[in-house]
Amino acid sequence: MKGRYFAFHPGLCVLLIPLGAIAHKNGAPCARCPRNAHCTNASSCRCDPGFTSLSGKVIFSTSSEVCTDINECGPPIYMSCGSLAHCHNVEGSYYCECAPGHELLSGGTKFQSEKENTCQDVDECSSGKHQCHNTTHCINVKGSYKCYCHHDWVARSRPLHGLNFTICEDVHFPSWTSPSGVNSQSLSRFFDKVQQLSQDFKPALAKNTIQDLMQEVDELLETPGDLETLAPSEQHCVATHLLVGLEDVLRVLSKLLPNGPLTAHAPAGTGLSLTVQDQGIGDVTLGQSQAKMQLKWDVARESNDLGPSVVGLVSTPGMSKLLAEAPLVLDSKQQTVLREHRDFLAGGSPVLLSDVVSAFVSNKDTQNLSSPVIFIFSHHSVTPRPTQKVFCVFWEHSQDGCGHWSTTGCRMAATGDASTTCQCSHLSSFAVLMAHGHIQEDPVLAVITYVGLGLSLLCLLLAALTFLLCKAIQNTSTSLHLQLSICLFLAHLLFLTAIDQTKIKLLCAIIAGALHYLYLASFTWMLLDGLHLFLTARNLTVVNYSSVSRLMKWLMFPVGYGVPALIVAVSAASRPSLYGTPTRCWLHTDKGFVWTFLGPVCTIFSINLAFFLMTFWIVRNKLSSLNRDVSTLQNTRMLTFKATAQLLILGCTWCLGLLQVGPAAHVMAYLFTIINSLQGMFIFLVYCLLSQQALHSSNSSHPPRSERLLPGFTESPVPKP
Repeated sequence: MKGRYFAFHPGLCVLLIPLGAIAHKNGAPCARCPRNAHCTNASSCRCDPGFTSLSGKVIFSTSSEVCTDINECGPPIYMSCGSLAHCHNVEGSYYCECAPGHELLSGGTKFQSEKENTCQDVDECSSGKHQCHNTTHCINVKGSYKCYCHHDWVARSRPLHGLNFTICEDVHFPSWTSPSGVNSQSLSRFFDKVQQLSQDFKPALAKNTIQDLMQEVDELLETPGDLETLAPSEQHCVATHLLVGLEDVLRVLSKLLPNGPLTAHAPAGTGLSLTVQDQGIGDVTLGQSQAKMQLKWDVARESNDLGPSVVGLVSTPGMSKLLAEAPLVLDSKQQTVLREHRDFLAGGSPVLLSDVVSAFVSNKDTQNLSSPVIFIFSHHSVTPRPTQKVFCVFWEHSQDGCGHWSTTGCRMAATGDASTTCQCSHLSSFAVLMAHGHIQEDPVLAVITYVGLGLSLLCLLLAALTFLLCKAIQNTSTSLHLQLSICLFLAHLLFLTAIDQTKIKLLCAIIAGALHYLYLASFTWMLLDGLHLFLTARNLTVVNYSSVSRLMKWLMFPVGYGVPALIVAVSAASRPSLYGTPTRCWLHTDKGFVWTFLGPVCTIFSINLAFFLMTFWIVRNKLSSLNRDVSTLQNTRMLTFKATAQLLILGCTWCLGLLQVGPAAHVMAYLFTIINSLQGMFIFLVYCLLSQQALHSSNSSHPPRSERLLPGFTESPVPKP
């Protein structure tokens, strides 16, 4: 740098130095110079060696001048350091340094000029200056070195102090053998194929091995063979062994895959979706045809994991064959809530609505995740009835190697007809199932039902015997009441003895169909009774009574038994599977099937209500016009009582069953149960005990003419013209 500006004669330098010293010693004035500059006389300054002024002047006299560093390593100078070396600029100077992986013959790395360059390659492997892990093999390359793994070992990168160090692992196919104590040829053949995959396994072909494994699992679940003949408890153990083993194998093999996604699908529906990332950040979403999973990468990463992070989702639709009768265990919190509300008691085997999916990550500790995992299941459309509840569940392994469905750590975030969203705080195998139970019955209502129906059966039997054996009172009206009593008697008897016989599905469907028919027949006879009452009142002048009687005899049996049979036949032909439910031998509410009963009932109720109003109006007007003595207060009260009782018998009480909603549901349930349980007693009371026909039959073989016209109502003789 100094030789760039001046070349002083040696003798002149000898003279100038003493003179300058004498001048300063004598107090000679010196100019005020900026930083990185010195004075040349009392009014001028000059930049120090390695610096230059911004103005480009060598000598300057202004104190506002700035001296900046000269970059000897950059343009326009470009000081050459020679090969295998680099120039480094420093303030006011520069130096040369050997490139990384090289050093001078002297062992140093810094020098001043190209003439001093003796840089040569350093063998880090032989000198011990490498940082390869003891599981790797060091190979020197020009200017550096590389760490290699032995054959069939897998490299892992671990960050340490900002650097990635390679560590090699000897990866083997995880041990997965057939469970002990299970005698199954299908299972043995499957594990023979797994062992063959293990023997042929090579880390470089991990992707092919995963695809072959998914194919074998799919074939086993599609055609389980003799696995279906095992006891349910053994099937649950086999399912547990398959789920756990498959997760372990996939967790290991997936770490051998390159970064990125991988999907594998088998013909029967078994599928795999996974993704591999060295430094996964944010959220990750994986999906199968009927399920989707969302979680954070932080959940997947293990603190001491040396390899990439892995997230996988396995769908095994065929696993439902082995888990068909698996029990459900509710967590203590849910049990307490359901017990307090008294609205559901789990019973029987739950029904899987979705595919069974298994979630796995590279982190093995997934029992208490830092953030929840979200599962979105798609399933067939279903609307739970009061005796059914939908749960988000996982397969919990038991100590004996089997397992059961559990709700611990999982909750249902949202549900619709065809999809359910679950949120879980751990990972395992998950599904959505619908548990069948029963509404916790009120013991008081149960007692009322059994006592009331028992009393009704007795009264209906007595009423039927009365109508059948008392010849003196037999007419069209008593024939209608006889058929009504018989149908109600058989319906109530079947209800008491067979409504809960759900074990045999075919038998339960037959019972449901029989109840459907008998109750519809009862309502049809109620309709005919209301029609007969209306026509009799309308023809109270006796002029057309014979035509009314002939019409009713012609309509009775074809309508009373034919119309219900037609309705049941059409219903059974269109939806035979909807006869019988898991908890009751009655009609399903799915697809509005229960309206094959409620529809006719509501129609009959509406018609009977119209008949009641018209009959009540006609009776009051015509009886009063025939003879004013009839319209006394006593007879009016009797007419009102019997007409009201008639309306109750003709089905008005069944409307209370439709009103069991909202805050008044409990009260309506009591009213509905009490009144309908005693319906047989009402029939016996009104048509037998309070009927003057029946009372007169014990004293006279020929009842009054008025009783033949309008049973249950009194009539004075019609004045002759």
